[in-house]
Amino acid sequence: MLKLLKVLGVVFTLVVLLFIYDNGKKIAPFYEQMTQDRVGLNKDLQIADQKEAHYVGAAKCKECHDKKYSAWHNSMHPKMIQDIKKDLSVVVADFSTLPKDANFKLEDATYTVGGKFKQRFMIRKDINGSEDYVLGNYQYNLQTKKWQKFKPWKYWYKTAYPHDNNKLPTSRACDGCHFTGYMSTQKRVDTGISCEACHGPASKHVKEPESKVYLASLSDPMRQNEVCLQCHMRNRDKRLDDVNMSEIYGDARDYPMGYEAGKSLKKYKKVAPFVMGHETKEFYANGAGKKNRTQGNEFVHSIKGKHGITCINCHNPHTLEPTAQKNKGNALCLKCHSFGSLIGPHQENLEAHTHHKADSKGSLCVECHMPKTGRHTGKSPLTVRSHLFGFTTPNQTLKYKMPKETNACFACHKNDRDMKTLQSDLESWGMVNWDKR
Repeated sequence: MLKLLKVLGVVFTLVVLLFIYDNGKKIAPFYEQMTQDRVGLNKDLQIADQKEAHYVGAAKCKECHDKKYSAWHNSMHPKMIQDIKKDLSVVVADFSTLPKDANFKLEDATYTVGGKFKQRFMIRKDINGSEDYVLGNYQYNLQTKKWQKFKPWKYWYKTAYPHDNNKLPTSRACDGCHFTGYMSTQKRVDTGISCEACHGPASKHVKEPESKVYLASLSDPMRQNEVCLQCHMRNRDKRLDDVNMSEIYGDARDYPMGYEAGKSLKKYKKVAPFVMGHETKEFYANGAGKKNRTQGNEFVHSIKGKHGITCINCHNPHTLEPTAQKNKGNALCLKCHSFGSLIGPHQENLEAHTHHKADSKGSLCVECHMPKTGRHTGKSPLTVRSHLFGFTTPNQTLKYKMPKETNACFACHKNDRDMKTLQSDLESWGMVNWDKR
């Protein structure tokens, strides 16, 4: 009997180990990353050699890193700012319909800003002899194919500038994120977001390859994301920690001035304020973003962000893929999350988890866990996906006074079911807990 119990004990142990192995093998590659000691948000991680280095431009990187350069060059990052004078084809706006009260014409513009969801135009207007620009009073909405008025001073710094596009220079609002190098040096080294925006100044590395540049992937996962958060997290001017807006009137910055990759972003960036349960112009009361560029604000509060998952676990840092606009199904999510696994989904198959057909929109992970809650402009359709990764029930959508269209269920069923019925469906499936009502 004793031998039988020992045998059963060994068998049980093997079964448990096999279960752990089978369920844990998908997250095993991320174990070290997720359990890495945290260095804190205040520590400077910038490579020592970079502290004396300067920006040299992406063309220098191409000489040795052609493959990565090509991947980056075909992404949207270098296209955030494009020179119209060099290539007129970068203009995607329809200037034949430009309203008559526009304060610019195509020939007046030097650069485009964006071009995927909206496109704005930079007009040369130097300040005290220094190169500078202002933005035209109209922007082109590519989602609606219409021009709409653009007033940059309406954002958080509306009390820091005259309410006149011609008096709000892009050097204070856009250039820190859209021109590489400008954030820390106030010099436009590269148009768009290029290599040194994420790897820091590379002059020493170019001269002596053994002299390293910053590689976010080798850092504490909480700090890895900062190269993305420098721009993909809505902020305020850090100086407002110590001064009133009136004291920086005419100079308020919409970017973390002075930051370089590897430095402590916390010392340069004041995060846009949000208190759970209180709606703002940028966030709904549950923390979901209303606008673009709020991915970081959401992500740092998500379960993924808190447990050490990083931006580059889901996005290729050079190509930026995958994107919600080019969704590749559930393959990315199932890379870590598999049915019956320790980190879920805990059901045996996709239909049991979603209560929708496997090949339907309702069984795509992003449709429920990353619903479209934000807009690129006030007149744009909902296209910006949430990075909270939770699930907001119909009742919670109503509780937080969010537009019904931001609810994952209603977005698909607006023509055949109301919010109350959708909530009842979830409850009948056993998918609503005490904290989800």
